[in-house]
Amino acid sequence: MRKDFGNKPWCYPQPVFILAAYDKDGVPNAMNVAWGGIHYDDQIAMCISAGHKTTANILESKAFTVSMADVKHLVACDYVGVVSGNKVADKFEKAGFTAVKSSRVNAPIINELPMTIECELISYDPEMCTLIGRIVNVSADESILDQNGKIDPAKLQPITFDPVHNDYLVIGEKVGNAFKDGLSLR
Repeated sequence: MRKDFGNKPWCYPQPVFILAAYDKDGVPNAMNVAWGGIHYDDQIAMCISAGHKTTANILESKAFTVSMADVKHLVACDYVGVVSGNKVADKFEKAGFTAVKSSRVNAPIINELPMTIECELISYDPEMCTLIGRIVNVSADESILDQNGKIDPAKLQPITFDPVHNDYLVIGEKVGNAFKDGLSLR
């Protein structure tokens, strides 16, 4: 037996992205975005409304970064999602974030968040609230790399958003091998 819930924006997992951009004066701002994901091989898409300060910053600077929210910085990552940069000018600092400018795009890399996707703006549709960026680079702090120099999800501890219960969940254990385990059914 199944239960119907109707039209809901529910999908698992929903990554918790921290979207950041500079304003015209070079001041960083960040926001929490739970609706987004890879759009194409070299593109990422986000659902953000036109009223956000970060949206205005991206449209002006033509660049942004997307960091993975993690367990260690959960409170700060939630804070930038519940407080508006239009109302709290120093929201980035109040979250405890510091930034360094990306060497590839005109956008801030949040030092405290160890994985960042650096992007150039491709397009923004204010009616559909759809932001699309070209991925220029993915950078990761050495603290989250494995012995082979690749990102280790167990060290990153990215969080996901549970839209049904309004909870944050941490990505957990390995349960299989992608592009391999299904071959047993050939």
